[in-house]
Amino acid sequence: MLSADGLVRAAVDEAGLDDFGGASFAEGLGRLTESLAAEGELTELGEDILGLRLRMLLVNRLRIEDTYRAHPAIAEERVEGPVVIIGLPRTGTTALSHLVSADPGIRSVRLWESSSPVPPPDKETEDTDPRIDEAARGLEAMYEAFPRMKSMVFQTATGATECQDLLGMEFRTAHFDGMAHVPRYTDWVVDCDMATAYEYHRRTLRLLQWHCPPRLWHLKTPVHMLAIDDLFDTYPEARFLWTHRDPAEVLASVCSLIAYTRSWVSDHVDGDELGAEQVELWAEALRRALAFRRSVGEDRFADVYFDRLNSDPVATVAAAYRDVGLVLSDDAASRMTHWADIHPRGEHGVHEYSLEEFGLDAAQVRDRYRFYTDEFGVKPSSG
Repeated sequence: MLSADGLVRAAVDEAGLDDFGGASFAEGLGRLTESLAAEGELTELGEDILGLRLRMLLVNRLRIEDTYRAHPAIAEERVEGPVVIIGLPRTGTTALSHLVSADPGIRSVRLWESSSPVPPPDKETEDTDPRIDEAARGLEAMYEAFPRMKSMVFQTATGATECQDLLGMEFRTAHFDGMAHVPRYTDWVVDCDMATAYEYHRRTLRLLQWHCPPRLWHLKTPVHMLAIDDLFDTYPEARFLWTHRDPAEVLASVCSLIAYTRSWVSDHVDGDELGAEQVELWAEALRRALAFRRSVGEDRFADVYFDRLNSDPVATVAAAYRDVGLVLSDDAASRMTHWADIHPRGEHGVHEYSLEEFGLDAAQVRDRYRFYTDEFGVKPSSG
């Protein structure tokens, strides 16, 4: 059985270090492991998968703190922006993130450096770092073991990724809900104080950019909406690109993805329970993001609609840039065009899903999210 103390001991042994930079991570780790034990219904394989994941986060934190001790000047690094992609999951946030990451003037969190941030990446070797091959092998192993994942969320070692590990090192992120059924932990994390999580998030960005600019960052993860006030307190210059899509399509896809990833660690996935939980979780996320937007004003936001992003991606990004005061250079537009041309939608297969698998129907979901769709003019999907 996974335990907080056991994971900490294992991480200390693996890293040969014992300074985590304080104990602020301990409450989240304790609550998560307790919830996994009580509610996760983990298989033996599931314990192995999650144990490796949680230990990785602890080891990375130990190594980050060791690097700061050796190089205290990293703390003086100034993180610019960031440009934050938010919106419901499965609304084009990943495609938009890849397009923005093609802009050479903007820095993104790449999968290989998120998985292994130490030693800090270096501009001269960022394309040849051996951790790239290591991350690529890890992805290949995942897609071989869980082949449906390729059509759901396709990643590459050098591609932009969600900044979930940066929050995960404080063990305060709703991403863990997508890995296992942990309702007690999720209930806690959506209302906990996220200040320390975003402080550690920024601490990691400083390290990543130290020898590897640029310093204007783009970030992406839907769960930022749940703690958007705390994010803004940490990053008061943040600007937001908000993606939109029919919630009935979104929730079917979200539930299908989570049911699949939870099946890696547990033999028990209750579809009806999952559907009800996800409907409420993401409705709350939207309510918080909408309240925040009304409080800070429209000049911080650009809206990106799923259908427009698919039909004319570069023009859609250019318009979003203008709305938040950014300029899309010719070079960036050319790189984005190239990315869109070689990555058509559905290139890795079709992700099939339905609301009915999760005890939901389209009318029910659309009614629940009418406060959102009416606000932004989001139309029901025809497909």
